[in-house]
Amino acid sequence: MSLTVCIIAHNEEEKLPEVLESVRFADEVIVADCGSRDETNLIARSFGARVFSRPNLANLNINKNFTFDQAKSEWILCLDADEVVPPETAREIQEVIRRKPAQAGFYLPRRNHFFGQWLRHGGQYPDWQLRLFRRGQGRFPEAHIHERLKVEGTVGRLRHPLDHYPYSTPEDIRRKLDFYTAFEAEHLYRTGVRPSPLHALRLLYATPAQRFLRRYLLKGGFLDGRPGLQAALMDVRNFRQRYRKLRTLAAKLAHPAR
Repeated sequence: MSLTVCIIAHNEEEKLPEVLESVRFADEVIVADCGSRDETNLIARSFGARVFSRPNLANLNINKNFTFDQAKSEWILCLDADEVVPPETAREIQEVIRRKPAQAGFYLPRRNHFFGQWLRHGGQYPDWQLRLFRRGQGRFPEAHIHERLKVEGTVGRLRHPLDHYPYSTPEDIRRKLDFYTAFEAEHLYRTGVRPSPLHALRLLYATPAQRFLRRYLLKGGFLDGRPGLQAALMDVRNFRQRYRKLRTLAAKLAHPAR
């Protein structure tokens, strides 16, 4: 049984080498280089990946589905460009697909690292991700950036985790918050949400406070020390920033430049 690893990347020259090194066990690696201005393309090719140049679309899942369509293997492992497959996880993946399982896909637990520290609490682990699936039986609906992969058939769970390194520097946080909150604001607007006192109360205060209390206190995020607090506060910023961008977007569309 063969395996293709599918990755999309945008300006990931710093993290991509470790990711690609961790998937050398795969029969094929496909990288969609989404408008990178750094060495992402060259690095991917140096590891023997099949590289495709794609536009840097706001909905990342469109490009993820594109990589699935290029795969030649019987199984696909979908990774982000900041996710690493530890050796024990690589062995488990190989063993599972070698057994020709009845399942069409498998969830993997994911360890989220914040400035180098694995967040064990606050609802951060196990962060189950459906990433391993039979070719032709898995796809993203392409409706929202944070939607889940849909697999046709039964799914199982693996024991060993993926390692996720989304935030290594404060700049990583700023850049990713800016990208995701812009998408969320546009999604809210498309679905009919407009700035109002009620939505301001919900997105600026009620929802952020509720999530902070649940993740940091009830789910024990405080046990992860300063990184746990920073992760919880980033979640607060996410909601507040998306509402502010919704307000800016609505004003811009209501009074377009003439």
